[in-house]
Amino acid sequence: MRHTGSIWRQFDLVLFALAVVLTVFGILMIRSATLGAIDPDLINRVPDQIRFAILGFGLMFALAAFDYRLLGGIHHWLYLIMLVLLILVKQFGVEGDGGAQSWLNIGIRIQPSEIAKVLIIITLGMFLAQNYDKLDSVTTLSKSLIHVGIPTALIFVQPDLGMTIVFVVMWFIMVWASGLRLKHIATGTLIMTLAAPIAVPLAWSQMEDYQRSRITSFICEECDRDAFYNIRQATISIGSGGLFGKGYAQGPQNTSRFLRVRHTDFIFSVVAEEFGFVGGMTVMTLIGVVIIRILRGARSAVDPFGSLICYGVAAFIFFQTVVSIGMNLRLMPVTGLTMPFLSSGGTSLLSTLAGIGLVESVIMRRRRVG
Repeated sequence: MRHTGSIWRQFDLVLFALAVVLTVFGILMIRSATLGAIDPDLINRVPDQIRFAILGFGLMFALAAFDYRLLGGIHHWLYLIMLVLLILVKQFGVEGDGGAQSWLNIGIRIQPSEIAKVLIIITLGMFLAQNYDKLDSVTTLSKSLIHVGIPTALIFVQPDLGMTIVFVVMWFIMVWASGLRLKHIATGTLIMTLAAPIAVPLAWSQMEDYQRSRITSFICEECDRDAFYNIRQATISIGSGGLFGKGYAQGPQNTSRFLRVRHTDFIFSVVAEEFGFVGGMTVMTLIGVVIIRILRGARSAVDPFGSLICYGVAAFIFFQTVVSIGMNLRLMPVTGLTMPFLSSGGTSLLSTLAGIGLVESVIMRRRRVG
């Protein structure tokens, strides 16, 4: 039997310190992006982020202390809770700034898809761990796709295309980490290629106008100049930052309000304008080290379930970081995805810190003690 004290000796202090530094820096950047605001929503962004950060770190420690294998034991209930939350959004959800009906108002506004992002890691991880020796079967692979497909479909119809893609990426990474066979990759690629002529127009028809404009403005600037405005201002912000930046809260694109939604989608542009190339690279490096520490936890996990939890958390942090920076640099279409730790968004921060807590739980139990 392992004593509680010995478990906490395995706690990854480096991972925790990185989470603290990035979260505090994110709060400071949100403050810079909302200084002088008169909109009550913008004024409340910093105190809201602080409250969710405190709650998030409390949740992180609670999940770290809780044996992740016990969560695996109730994975059916967690899956049911996830579906209920997503169905409630469809019935009683409220719209956010981007137009998606993705939030529930329960006194405070929460985004159930962010909660589902953590729950699907647990439930899919448990399913794959239980079928670890059957992954050469197309049936098992299909069941895993259905497992993810149901909540993903509920998220897509909100509509939230960005989070839909996150779920697909997490599914692929976790299945690949479980031992996805090359023949399945080839078969899946062939099926997607054949289905594309039908699936792409169908998906396009289900998108809202603002989602289509994000894609068309990325492909063709002249097609929607208003939608392209943010992208142009973001690239100007990043370019004007130079090597060391304009200084904290001194960036003219930010302070003069040329850059819209700078506290969420384009927070990286604010970082690059105020702290320059050095600041942007530092942020990317810190998040990169977070991902490395998580993957280190995956390699040292005592069982496949723990390893898959780590891979799932690493997948969404990596993907959302790449997409967020990519859309700020005009390398990817605007998706509305938050940048982990930095972007304003209470439930987003909560889910990220909850993910870190799950990883810590795996790391703290990485050795067997007789």
